[in-house]
Amino acid sequence: MRVLLQLRPSPDVVAAVADPAVSTAAADVADPLPGVVVDPSFSPVVVPRPVPGAGGDPLSLNQPLTFSFAADEASVLVRGEISDDELSTRITLLPTLRPDVVGVFADPTIERGLTCGGTPPVGDWRDVERLLHVTELAGDGLDGSGVALAVLDTGINSAHVARHLGRDVTVDGRRSWKPSGVQGRAGEFPVDHGTMCAFDALIAAPKASLIDVPVLLSRRPGGSALDGLLSDAVAAFAHLRTVLEAQPAASRSLVVSNSWGSFSPSWDFPVGHPGNYSDNPAHPFNLIVSSLERAGADVLFAAGNCGRDCPDGRCAYPDRPITGANSHPRALSIGGVDTRGERVGYSSQGPGRLVARKPDLCAYTHFSGSRAFGDDEADSGTSAACPVTAGLVAAVRTRWPSSRLSPAQLRTLLRRTADDRSDIGFDHDHGYGVVDAAGILASLRRRAERAL
Repeated sequence: MRVLLQLRPSPDVVAAVADPAVSTAAADVADPLPGVVVDPSFSPVVVPRPVPGAGGDPLSLNQPLTFSFAADEASVLVRGEISDDELSTRITLLPTLRPDVVGVFADPTIERGLTCGGTPPVGDWRDVERLLHVTELAGDGLDGSGVALAVLDTGINSAHVARHLGRDVTVDGRRSWKPSGVQGRAGEFPVDHGTMCAFDALIAAPKASLIDVPVLLSRRPGGSALDGLLSDAVAAFAHLRTVLEAQPAASRSLVVSNSWGSFSPSWDFPVGHPGNYSDNPAHPFNLIVSSLERAGADVLFAAGNCGRDCPDGRCAYPDRPITGANSHPRALSIGGVDTRGERVGYSSQGPGRLVARKPDLCAYTHFSGSRAFGDDEADSGTSAACPVTAGLVAAVRTRWPSSRLSPAQLRTLLRRTADDRSDIGFDHDHGYGVVDAAGILASLRRRAERAL
């Protein structure tokens, strides 16, 4: 089984791993560990120490937290493999045998999320553009100019996106990133799921600068070319933190779109096990999501395609399928509706596993758009709804950086202005409702007037 090993080496080693100017390898961090084959292709990643407020619980992601990257407080992740027949023994023994071993965590398979069905598209991307009031957004200067929008997926083919959008597309190769062993250049990957996501994100934010992160192209033994490991997402988020912190504090903006998730508990530890990912706020990836949001990033995840009406065939959680970071309290979990406002049957329903009130919102999907899978195929799944919302967030960030409107404040704004689809407010089918760009614009205009 693939695992993530959280270690606490000497402070000078932690400092070296944290320094982007220093190249470090797993061998620099981890001495040989009994029964563990450490992966030399995975560069170590620093995990910050969560620091709660007075009397707070460091494992609760709902409360205000700060994160310490101090060399004497942070820890380091490496990736390894433990034989399945020795798994329970090794996980029990390692922290006992080696005091530098903080924990052993699941490194589950992560996969893109399309949809079941095969029904034709409902409307097209111009309908989505109209529903998102893109002309009005642009009239207020909200078009994504200067905003970094990271698409963590199968890679982007910018020429395909530009051809079908009918406008130029900017991919920032310098700030893009790919897992070890992945071949290809930013913006030049084969047309696939990531190209669809990039197209959909640019509907509302046509001038955003895309950061191409083909995290789903990493290979695992016996896996397909379109799934990866959570450890690669850990490394990607660590890279994105350096991207964010390199920006001037006054204009800092980074939107992170994630149309993937873990569909099955088979590559995870059981719920309640300290190494579990699906329900565990202490899993390193869930902590890293918190720390990136705290630094000023807007993080969005697809809610998944395990809705009770029409679940994806890979869905293997018997209930509560919005797992791990897809249900993170500091990320937006996005469900799907079609362009008529009807919830699509495959959109996962809550409650979530890390926090019950998931999904947060619904956005548009199942429309004709990118043609990434053929001229007659819809951009579908919550995989499309997530980047549609990420583009709307990037549009807002054009004039409202995180210093002016924090990620938490923006999440509240999106929830408060959403078009409620129930009689009682929040519900587990639609969250707080369908994103309402007109309501967002009106609220931002009032906020700007009060600031004068």
